[in-house]
Amino acid sequence: MKKIDQLSTCTTCQRILKEIKPSKDFILQDIKTEKITPAQLEEMKNLAGSYEALFSRIALKYRSMGLNKMKLSEKDYCKYILEEYTFLKRPVIIIGKEIFIGNAPKTVEAAKAFMKSAKD
Repeated sequence: MKKIDQLSTCTTCQRILKEIKPSKDFILQDIKTEKITPAQLEEMKNLAGSYEALFSRIALKYRSMGLNKMKLSEKDYCKYILEEYTFLKRPVIIIGKEIFIGNAPKTVEAAKAFMKSAKD
């Protein structure tokens, strides 16, 4: 499977999509208009190793909801990501059994390199 979970209104996601130039066989899911299902999140967690790896602590609601003052469990991370799309680090790029999470430059470069090597 080739899939990118992103937010179409996010300028960072838009910039990354332009940079990595995904082929037409990628599924682009706008997580605001098409919510992530529990099955999709479970698949991401299996590839990433944990729900925490998928959770964004820079989301505005993280502090406003007081989550920064709580000790969150894996169950909590799962619940919050499913309830509120802003808690998913984005973009999430899935290529087969590989997953690239977030917008850190090294993550984006790794995804681009993997996509290039998969084409060759």
